[in-house]
Amino acid sequence: MKWICRIAPLLLVASAVAAETRLGKPVTVEKATPVRELLEHPEAYLGKTVRVDGEITSVCQAMGCWMEVRDDSGASIRLKVEDGEIVFPKDGAGRKVAAQGTLEKLVLTPQEHAAALEHEAHETGKPVDRTRPAQGTTIYRLRGQGAVLR
Repeated sequence: MKWICRIAPLLLVASAVAAETRLGKPVTVEKATPVRELLEHPEAYLGKTVRVDGEITSVCQAMGCWMEVRDDSGASIRLKVEDGEIVFPKDGAGRKVAAQGTLEKLVLTPQEHAAALEHEAHETGKPVDRTRPAQGTTIYRLRGQGAVLR
């Protein structure tokens, strides 16, 4: 019976390590930046490599090329990669993640924004709200480098 007490902690550690999924490059930034901080002061972080920790709320269902991450503040940001560079698991919603990337700014014309909404509808399977007129918009997102899913 004593051997169970010695082996049980090792099995717990082994299962916790096995439950981690590492994607892309290693996450090397030690401290996470709150998503709310990135979105409220984006100019301070543009072009810089940052880490965000949180929960995956959605993933591209077409190619696995992006995932939306919500942190403890409730703020969300998208981590985007080139198709095939990293494939985020389509069933990843609900998992915890530490993700690393470079903050980028996209300024979209009304036509580009409408096209982006159409493309996202295709990727998520959700309909586009056509009752609202297309407007230009600015989007901040992370150009993904790597992630650790738990």
